[in-house]
Amino acid sequence: MRFERGGKFFLIALWTAAAAFGQGAVNSGGQATPAGRPAGPPQGQPVKWEKGAQPAMLLPKPNVNPTVLLWPQGAPGSEGKTEDETYRMADDQMVVSNVNRPSITVYLPPKDKATGAAVIVAPGGASRELWVMKEGYRVAEWLSQRGIAAFVLKYRLPRADGSTYTNDDHSLPDILRAIRLVRSRAAEWRLDPDHVGVMGFSAGGFLAGYAGARYADPVKHPVDNIDQLSAKPAFMALIYGTPFAGPMAADAKITKDLPPTFLCAGSDDGIAASYPDVFKAIKQAGVPVELHMYSGVGHGFALPISMSAVSHWPDEFHTWLFERGFLTRK
Repeated sequence: MRFERGGKFFLIALWTAAAAFGQGAVNSGGQATPAGRPAGPPQGQPVKWEKGAQPAMLLPKPNVNPTVLLWPQGAPGSEGKTEDETYRMADDQMVVSNVNRPSITVYLPPKDKATGAAVIVAPGGASRELWVMKEGYRVAEWLSQRGIAAFVLKYRLPRADGSTYTNDDHSLPDILRAIRLVRSRAAEWRLDPDHVGVMGFSAGGFLAGYAGARYADPVKHPVDNIDQLSAKPAFMALIYGTPFAGPMAADAKITKDLPPTFLCAGSDDGIAASYPDVFKAIKQAGVPVELHMYSGVGHGFALPISMSAVSHWPDEFHTWLFERGFLTRK
């Protein structure tokens, strides 16, 4: 497998199977190994969702990492939906669902490290839940510690229990609104508005890629001046999830207008089996693209990761941002 970086070709190391390193493959029963997502309830058993306040010890501290509603007066399409989020525990991971008030949680870097770059982080969860810790808060912490502002997105979920939401009418507008909202507060948060990108995991990768392909869609329900800003991501990182091919394929065309793209997945992940083809198609469209696939790795590795080859994926992403010029203020 080859990938492109800086206009030159380098050989990507297809990391050997790593049983000794504890990598996160998915077994035949669909359960994640320790480095992947923790196993959920046995197949066929209902998920038990909790209502009420989420465990404070698992939440970001609001005085450090505040949560900002995408629409303070209520999200278009969620009128009359007043139910709070629900949550469940998967080992030590909190997973949330039933999002009716989409939001971003803010992770700003120390001022002396700030690069001006920003990333909207979209956790995955099959469009029915959000793995906000492993694919959200932990990723945002890693980015902010390296000078990159991060914003963990809670978006509305089409496949949540009893949901009437859809990707086109609710999830996509949520991530596009998040991009616009972050741009609207670039001066306050010391950001470069031209360096606001997206990163998504699994279903969040689908959504991030969808934003990169559908950013020019008209705003169906404009409410303020924020809706007049560009929603085009400066870049997109699709981590084991894409709308361009495979089981998540949707109406998302690969054209020369796509943002520069970073692709990352495990070679044992059936959901990401189309990644080499997606890489080729994006490259043929003339868009800068880089691909990383790790042998012996399945779905859901995110962060943190035990010592293994795939644990280097965030560093590869950071290097890619640097070499593309996104970590340098204009």
